[in-house]
Amino acid sequence: MEEGQFDVCVIGGGITGVGAALDAASRGLRVALVERGDFAEGTSSRSSKLVHGGLRYLRQGEIRLVAGALIERQRLRGNAPHLVKDLPFVIPLFGHGGKLRRGLTRAIGGALWAYDLCGGALIGKLHRRLSKEQVLAAFPTLKPDQVVGGYQYYDCQTDDARLVLSVIRTAALEYDAVAANRVSATTVVHDGHGRVSAVRAQTAEGERLEISCRAVINATGVWAADLGDIGIRPAKGVHLAFHRSLLGIDRGSILPSPVRGRSIFVVPLGEACYVGTTDTDYSGSLDDPRCNADDAAELLGALRSATSLEVSEADVIGAWAGLRPLVAGTASARTADLSRRHHVAEADGVVTVTGGKLTTYRQMAADAVDVVVGLLSGGDHRKINHRRRRSKTKRLRLRGAASPQEVQDGLESKGLPAATARHLAERYGTEADELADLAADEPYLGLPLTEGLPYLRAEVVWAARAEMARTVDDVLSRRTQARHRHLAASMAIAEEVAALLGRELGWSPAEQQAEAAAYRELAADDLADISSADPTKQPLNT
Repeated sequence: MEEGQFDVCVIGGGITGVGAALDAASRGLRVALVERGDFAEGTSSRSSKLVHGGLRYLRQGEIRLVAGALIERQRLRGNAPHLVKDLPFVIPLFGHGGKLRRGLTRAIGGALWAYDLCGGALIGKLHRRLSKEQVLAAFPTLKPDQVVGGYQYYDCQTDDARLVLSVIRTAALEYDAVAANRVSATTVVHDGHGRVSAVRAQTAEGERLEISCRAVINATGVWAADLGDIGIRPAKGVHLAFHRSLLGIDRGSILPSPVRGRSIFVVPLGEACYVGTTDTDYSGSLDDPRCNADDAAELLGALRSATSLEVSEADVIGAWAGLRPLVAGTASARTADLSRRHHVAEADGVVTVTGGKLTTYRQMAADAVDVVVGLLSGGDHRKINHRRRRSKTKRLRLRGAASPQEVQDGLESKGLPAATARHLAERYGTEADELADLAADEPYLGLPLTEGLPYLRAEVVWAARAEMARTVDDVLSRRTQARHRHLAASMAIAEEVAALLGRELGWSPAEQQAEAAAYRELAADDLADISSADPTKQPLNT
């Protein structure tokens, strides 16, 4: 980075930042990216893990927002088929005495038709009406005396952190972008004419460096105000994880919440499922949002209201909280009512992009890079090579992109069990072959880290060699979803992960123990503020 001469330096390694790096690099610009923590460590690994249009935004009249998001959903299905999978959602209809208000049925049905017409139908399936029996078959723990029918529609699910990794690996390996995690940008330097000339930064070890560049993209999310004059209103979203068998779901669902008149998602995730999200104003530390007792009460209350289960904090096996970087609106508006549209602004060569959502990251990135191209041309696009003018990412397939079934078939032909082959295919796409080779060379690496979670020892080695993982938390929170899927199981394998990382990174036994202990302390805090939650709950298979 110090030796290079870059057109643009991207600050922030979440989904928007890495998207901007890929968009700019694929246009032929020379790109550097720095992230002060780990890639996706902030909001981009703490989302609802959905690629969707946002059905509820139709109620707010955000038709263009929904239509644009559904177009981006379709592009992601084509550009990253190994990471984005279709997921049916059930919307139960509740009534009293077996009857439902006719107006409510028409309203929901009309909203779903609007969703399909806005682009929901691009997935290849239309919504449909469900009988009471069909709803209860999909979600058997709903209160049977209150369910009177329902609807089913389709959206998509992704591993949010792996999507970030796939985007930045594509930018670096296919288009020569230079990216580093654990490098904090400290100052944007301007020359005597007021133009950006460099970004000063510092590594986690204290080494200082200066990155020569001609423009900066500020993609730091809720921290954007640190580098740009823009109003950010952080909104906290919390998710709770449960054993999937507890709720009995076989697809996603949307349930009404008795709090604040909003709805919540219930989404399967392997042998677990998660419930969320809340949407509340946040004024605490941006670095460490937590799930508290009020957050848990809101989500547990929604479950108890709709199901026959007496779920409590003791049933929670994982929790995560993230902050949405919403563009500030009126002070009186609820965060749930603020628009999810993104905002791009430029001042003194620094282009700040914020707002938006995971699904629309590509469009956000393209809009930000369009402004950079204008800056580099001095307003005269003739000074910029024609191929750099327009974004190329609409049909740019990400690293590993392939049909998961085709990859799985290839892995099975090499002797991998079907479940293992499917797991690797859906996480790594064509790059799964390299993990299979690791396991073939060293059979120990082909074993699971623990029963009840699907992750292999080879994935830890790959994370260190190919994905810049440098801590146990990097592996268990972002390179895998172990921390979100089952907190206790992730804590139990911290030593094993530390040993595998230590072998790759040259850690001493004492350093391995310290890393494992640091992760356990960090993870234990996830449930510390939820009364009665037990972070030592047994692993998934027991």
